[in-house]
Amino acid sequence: MPVELTREQNISLTQQYVKDTFVSAGMCADISIHDTGTGNPHAHILLTMRPIERDGRWGQKSYTAEGRKVPTVDWNEHDRAEEWRAAWADIQNKYLEKLGRTDRVDHRSYERQGITDQIPTIHLGAAAHQMERKGIRTDRGNINREIMVTNNLLRQLKARISKLEKRIDEESKIDEPPTLADVISDILTRKDKKGQSSRYEAINNLKQAADMLNFLTENKIMDLDGLHKFIITMHNKQSDIRDKLKPMERRLKTLEEHLKQSELYFEHREIYKMYKAEKPKHQERFYENNRMELTLYEAAERYLKGVMNGKTTIPTGAWKKEYASLVKEKNQLNSEYISLKDEVGKVEKISRSVQDILYAERQREQPTRKRSNNLER
Repeated sequence: MPVELTREQNISLTQQYVKDTFVSAGMCADISIHDTGTGNPHAHILLTMRPIERDGRWGQKSYTAEGRKVPTVDWNEHDRAEEWRAAWADIQNKYLEKLGRTDRVDHRSYERQGITDQIPTIHLGAAAHQMERKGIRTDRGNINREIMVTNNLLRQLKARISKLEKRIDEESKIDEPPTLADVISDILTRKDKKGQSSRYEAINNLKQAADMLNFLTENKIMDLDGLHKFIITMHNKQSDIRDKLKPMERRLKTLEEHLKQSELYFEHREIYKMYKAEKPKHQERFYENNRMELTLYEAAERYLKGVMNGKTTIPTGAWKKEYASLVKEKNQLNSEYISLKDEVGKVEKISRSVQDILYAERQREQPTRKRSNNLER
């Protein structure tokens, strides 16, 4: 629910959604709204899976036809969940529009939305959310902050590369552009022979010109087309980093959760054994006195059973080893990112210098053309 709404508005929003989406289809719905004032208002909706007949009695879930069961309603079909999630996003957006907000909700994943240059953040959960609101940093909050920094860096780098590629494309459209290596070599020669500043004032000094020539030669960039291809190569490298980071971040999150749940499992296992050893008439009191520890243990046990695929031994060591390996690989990607960023900076300087060189060349040729026109007259 949008956090700007009041409690009454949240209730109205939920009731309207349930009425339009479920009740209108003939379903019964029981709504339980939880709002403790911690910034995480949410609702639990209990729905019926069988229809009500005209006489008020419950109808059948299914009937038999040609030797097989046929459901009487389609409320339990998997594709209905997609429709209901889309309906929830739609009604939230209507309320956001009423509030004058420009942001919108989308129930689809980044991948389905076609957003390929962002890494999705993880769900904080109620406990972590409350701690973060109080200024207490959590592991899950740190993961989200790191993801946001990475997304910002990728967006900046993509913008810089796109801007650079556009400038190179514009320069390549100039009629008969000079060969980059030849022009810069000519600058070096003229400066060396005359011992004074040449017409290419855009290049600050001889060393900078020499550095540009070395860079173009080392990367086999001898013309604007070659520079354009180099930009494409940087684009591909940036995409490779992004594509490698996304599954890596997802796996790191998963391993974080595996290790967290295994830690809770081992931490509270002994008290759970004590609980199970109690006589049945004393178990309820024991559970109430140790509810938090036992609840965390049971939740961790369920979680681990769901991810261990029938294995009986919790592979904590293997998870830690994989996590360390992924962190190392991620650091390597960060190094590649920094190297790519330096390359982008070099090419940006070269692109600006090329632009200045071409401008200076055109300015130098204009007086010659005017004199030629005067002689022809």
